Amino acid sequence: MKRPILIHPDPRLKKVCAPVADLSDELRQLADDMLETMYDAPGIGLAAPQVGVLDRLIVMDCVKDEDEAPRPLVMFNPEVVAASEETNVYEEGCLSIPEQYAEVTRPKEVQVRWIDRDGKEHEEGFDGLWATCVQHEIDHLNGKLFIDYLGAMKRQLITRRMQKLKREKARA
Repeated sequence: MKRPILIHPDPRLKKVCAPVADLSDELRQLADDMLETMYDAPGIGLAAPQVGVLDRLIVMDCVKDEDEAPRPLVMFNPEVVAASEETNVYEEGCLSIPEQYAEVTRPKEVQVRWIDRDGKEHEEGFDGLWATCVQHEIDHLNGKLFIDYLGAMKRQLITRRMQKLKREKARA
C-alpha cells in the first residue's frame, strides 16, 4: 500500500527515531509499503519518518540501469560503522523536498551494519550513489535533512518554496 510522503517543513521530519527492538509483521508490512511508495514516487531511498513513522527503518534501491535487476534493501536500525576520509559531492534531492536539489559533500565510502526484514544482521560497504543514498536516509532517522548541509540562505529559500507548495496543495 502506498503511503503519503510528508513534505518539509513537518516537525516529524526533524525528530530522532527510536531503534526497532523487535521485528513485527506490522514493521515488515511498513517496509513493503515504503518500497512500493519509493518506487512509485519515483525515488531511490525512503526513511520511515518520511511516511510519519518514527522508527529506525530505511529502504533503498539505487539500481538505475533498466537491464540490471532491482536490488531493494530493507534496513532496520542501520548505522554507519566506518567512513572513508575521501569525500564525494552529489547533487541530492529528497522525496520530502520535491523538485529541490543541491550539492552535498559526504564520505565517498561507508561501511553500514543493519538488520534485515528476517532479523539477520548484515554489514556491507557502499560507495558512489549507494553510499550517498544510505547516508542521506540514515540522516533522516536522526532528524537531519540534506538541506541542513546548506548555507542558511539557500536552506531558507528551499523551506519557503516547500511552505508555498504545501499551501498550494492544501487549496487544491
